[in-house]
Amino acid sequence: MTMTATNLNYESLDIEQIKKLIPHRYPMLMVDRIEKIQSDESAVGIKGVTVNEPFFQGHFPNYPVMPGVLIVEAMAQTAGVIVSKFLKSEDKEKLVYFMSIDEARFRKPVLPGHVLELHVTKIQNRRNVWKYKGEAKVDGVLHAEAIFTAMISVSEAK
Repeated sequence: MTMTATNLNYESLDIEQIKKLIPHRYPMLMVDRIEKIQSDESAVGIKGVTVNEPFFQGHFPNYPVMPGVLIVEAMAQTAGVIVSKFLKSEDKEKLVYFMSIDEARFRKPVLPGHVLELHVTKIQNRRNVWKYKGEAKVDGVLHAEAIFTAMISVSEAK
């Protein structure tokens, strides 16, 4: 996609490219597409939330609401994808481990039919530890936010 106001070219990743970068798979893969990638600095993950999600069976049967912890997980997976993409070790397997979640706020429920936009922005990186701020939006309206820190573990591919 080309941004005319600043004339920047942003890269996007589809689901198959995402699956090459992080080990998550159904039902724990929470990102369908990544857009507006600016190196490991920022990106927007996209998650189409459908009534068929397995967590809606129990959360809650008569009023399906996406669990907040899974919204934070989706933000973290978005950050994990862009970190993995820009690590120099393409022939190695990458695992991302949460170290902390801070300042998590849940403002509005995420419901079936929503398209969740997962805006992540890097705060800092020291060696294999990455800290990001995430905002989950629906139609431009903030639904959740958090600051999260993760460690990237790189091992030889099998």
